[in-house]
Amino acid sequence: MSTQMIVTVLYDSGYGHTAKQAQAVADGVRRVPEAEVELIAVAGGDAPWDKLAASDAIIFGSPTYNGTVSARLKKVMEDSTRTAWISQSWRNKIAAGFTNSGAMHGDKLNSLVTMALFAAQHGMIWVGLDIFPGKSPQEKNRVGGWLGAMAQSHDESPELSPISSDLDTAAYLGQRVAEVTKQFMAGAGQ
Repeated sequence: MSTQMIVTVLYDSGYGHTAKQAQAVADGVRRVPEAEVELIAVAGGDAPWDKLAASDAIIFGSPTYNGTVSARLKKVMEDSTRTAWISQSWRNKIAAGFTNSGAMHGDKLNSLVTMALFAAQHGMIWVGLDIFPGKSPQEKNRVGGWLGAMAQSHDESPELSPISSDLDTAAYLGQRVAEVTKQFMAGAGQ
């Protein structure tokens, strides 16, 4: 008997580039049997706390602005104190993250660290990338992230960037999170 799992991609996107990355993460989740994915943009206001509570995994995504996550994602993080942190209702959920900025590096690591620390405070289990950094622009993980998926978007429309290798990296992260979640649920006897 199979168990349906819910992986939520909770993200912010200022200009559409990170939304494109979020879609790639969701496409990767869909590669795993029994995985259902929910894309939730935080730009709409309050987070859907009931959907987040029902999720088996939450993948956080944000553009990197001024060396950290966006103000809208940060607001969700702060608002989670009463709804999820005090009760530790996200404890043992699988977590991961992805980010995007205009520069090749652009302090993206700090955004992923912010997300990982947030997840740790909630008692979540963080999943990073397990692929070596690519040596060319055509390879996955070309930006060289281990903590999560990183993408670069130049000052151009989301139709042109992030490039396909960055989106492939994001899809790989989504698939990996779904596989780890499935493995974790099987081990927990759910």
